[in-house]
Amino acid sequence: MSAKTTKSQVKNFAVNRQAGHYYHLLEKFEAGIELAGTEVKSIREGKVTLKDGYGLVRGDEVWLVDCHISAYSSGGYVNHDPLRDRRLLLRRDEINKLKGRTQEKGLTVVPTRLYLKKNLIKCEIALAKGKNVFDKRETERRRTVDRETEIEMREHRNRHQ
Repeated sequence: MSAKTTKSQVKNFAVNRQAGHYYHLLEKFEAGIELAGTEVKSIREGKVTLKDGYGLVRGDEVWLVDCHISAYSSGGYVNHDPLRDRRLLLRRDEINKLKGRTQEKGLTVVPTRLYLKKNLIKCEIALAKGKNVFDKRETERRRTVDRETEIEMREHRNRHQ
């Protein structure tokens, strides 16, 4: 296979697994992210945490807040601030949609993953609504039932082979 026929692989640098546990993810958006040079190098090393991060619409811009990107190990005095706010690059209609929806009660913007696509670092954000304790328990219960059902089916197939 030549290099042109292979599809570009998407490489995840960070995934926010807790987002699906704490929120109902209603709609996902792909956003570019404005980064400093040492931030790019640090992300490529995998030194990024999305766990505490959230999106914020300020005026006509969307910002990623409290996303921790560690200082670049080989960087000197020009290293970036690990918790600085970073601007997300979205289309105008997407920004307007997020602006309108986040003003509703209970909706927020949550980063779900940071990944490489066509040699550019992208951030997947989701419009999310917080789950209640009951919803979290229901999700866990459903996951347990699905797991037990899968085990039973596997054992049944193995007995009858």
